[in-house]
Amino acid sequence: MTIDNCDFKGKKVIVRVDFNVPLDENGKITDDTRIRGALPTLKKVLADGGALIIMSHMGKPKGQVNPKFSLGQITEAVSAALGTPVQFAPDCAKAQEAAAALQPGNVLLLENLRFYPEEEGKPVGIDKADPAYDEAKKEMKARQKDFAKTLASYADYYVMDAFGTAHRKHASTAVIADYFDADHKMLGYLMEKEVAAVDAVLSDIKRPFTAIMGGSKVSTKIGIIENLLGKVDNLILCGGMTYTFTKAMGGKIGKSICEDDKLDVALNVMKQAKEKGVNLILGTDCIAGDDFKNDANTQVCPSNDIPEGWEGMDAGPATREAFAAAIKTAKTILWNGPAGVFEFDNFTDGSRAIADAIAEATANGAFSLIGGGDSVACINKFGMADKVSYISTGGGALLEAIEGKALPGIVAIKGE
Repeated sequence: MTIDNCDFKGKKVIVRVDFNVPLDENGKITDDTRIRGALPTLKKVLADGGALIIMSHMGKPKGQVNPKFSLGQITEAVSAALGTPVQFAPDCAKAQEAAAALQPGNVLLLENLRFYPEEEGKPVGIDKADPAYDEAKKEMKARQKDFAKTLASYADYYVMDAFGTAHRKHASTAVIADYFDADHKMLGYLMEKEVAAVDAVLSDIKRPFTAIMGGSKVSTKIGIIENLLGKVDNLILCGGMTYTFTKAMGGKIGKSICEDDKLDVALNVMKQAKEKGVNLILGTDCIAGDDFKNDANTQVCPSNDIPEGWEGMDAGPATREAFAAAIKTAKTILWNGPAGVFEFDNFTDGSRAIADAIAEATANGAFSLIGGGDSVACINKFGMADKVSYISTGGGALLEAIEGKALPGIVAIKGE
């Protein structure tokens, strides 16, 4: 079943969204991107004449009620976005009466799912090393099923539209689907777009394919890098992780960030790239700073000859040119992770050069997918969100999909 093919008239529909939006100290939303992203799905249910039940998590309350993470704070904002009044259920597991009373066109927002430990399905207050942990985990899994069954009992249909949590087998993202027939559960519009975007990058590849992987650590990206090596033509590695590669090759990196226990991993990536005929592009120069702050003293120096007491904080001029050359000719582009400490305005040039090159390639017909919090923040900081093909809402979910892992939130709807 697809959301377009379904008529929700007279039906109750429970939709898992990602309303984990940032709030200021007064509980006001500072970025409503995630709410706006869910609107097409929510409005489709209402336009059909259905009743809408919205569920989400917010923050990490760790299975306990915490007013700081209450979704009650955003009820008015959701109502304004939808253009219709939104009721609030102060306990997501005790909303049977409120759900039963819903009429077509009504909207009910459930309180934070993660106020219940059953949502995540992890035992609380017991260490993994404890001999009783396995039994506690087994008991919690049973409680998770009951919690999911309760949520499912509120509605006739289930729609999964929270890509940002699709890599988690939580009660509301995967387990709940067991309580709906195949033609009563489906992906929402946002999820469909995310799945199509990942598919365009990993399955329907137009070549050349250039991937840009940034970030501070090789260890967090190694699975993705290894999977991409079997697919890309050009792989650009940038950001802090590159100094692990530089040191592995015998270079001097000053006080730059480095994972000394991953030098062999870096060398193996280079070996695999060579064996697979992938053009691996590492920076040759950098902007080094003498302190980790925006107004640090800076100098341009070779990436493999950074003076003692200095650290690489952005891509240098020659590196930016090399990155841009590999990006501008690409027909498929994936960007995850900045080229430097972009949070500091004086160290944004490397990331900006990548963004400019992606925008140029996209204008010339390339498909570009930007994912991961920092890369999205980069694009938004530069005001270039409308210059790329697709910006993914899910950081961890996107990375696991790129790594080739099945996402429980999708498997629950579509099968393996």
